[in-house]
Amino acid sequence: MPDELRPTPKIRARGRSFLALVLSPEPVLADWLAGLDAQIARSSTFFAGKPVILDLSLLDATTEGLADLYPALRARGIRIIGIEGGDASWPACAAWDWPAGFMGGRASGAVEIPDDAAPVQPQPPRASSMIIEQPIRSGQVIMNPDGDIIIVGSVGSGAEVTAGGSIHVYGPLRGRAIAGMNGQPDARIFAHSMQAELLAIDGYYITAEEIDPRYVEKPAQIILSNDTLVVQPLVPPAFSGRKS
Repeated sequence: MPDELRPTPKIRARGRSFLALVLSPEPVLADWLAGLDAQIARSSTFFAGKPVILDLSLLDATTEGLADLYPALRARGIRIIGIEGGDASWPACAAWDWPAGFMGGRASGAVEIPDDAAPVQPQPPRASSMIIEQPIRSGQVIMNPDGDIIIVGSVGSGAEVTAGGSIHVYGPLRGRAIAGMNGQPDARIFAHSMQAELLAIDGYYITAEEIDPRYVEKPAQIILSNDTLVVQPLVPPAFSGRKS
């Protein structure tokens, strides 16, 4: 078949979230590294394979021992994927292999480093659904990689909602909705008023221009069928009860 007659392949894009640890060294660096060594001795595999952000905001260009900090962390097997809070132009950092940073990211609180000698406590099961009762405003990012997201309200233009399962919006959906992010093609997207900028399920997506105008600003659902996103009207089931 001539190249010009071949169908354009569909491009799939999936979301995947990872927890990046943030290390914030503080003066005196020699003492801080000694404390790090003590933590590693208690939990030898804690940093293995984990991405780490190096936060230099507690240091400055003249901090003693700064030049040796990055090599010291690499020597301990710590994988640094980004550096923030400092400046690559600092003379002490001239020999560093300064990695490119990442856009976005939200703080998730302190992470407890386990003790190898301590018994491992079973983790409680994570909730399968996330329920949000406030409107999602422009610029907000809501993510639940483990299950559904239920929004009792609207999703504003420029907002993004990403779920491992399905997404339910009991109001206007004007932003971006990404469902089935972890390979769940049966996930769906439901909206009381479909006005989305982008819709995606299991890596397949459509934009606002591709939504059938018949379903815009109407109750609708999105399903994935034969590698194609299909927009359908959201019609409530007919009442089957008897009159009294």
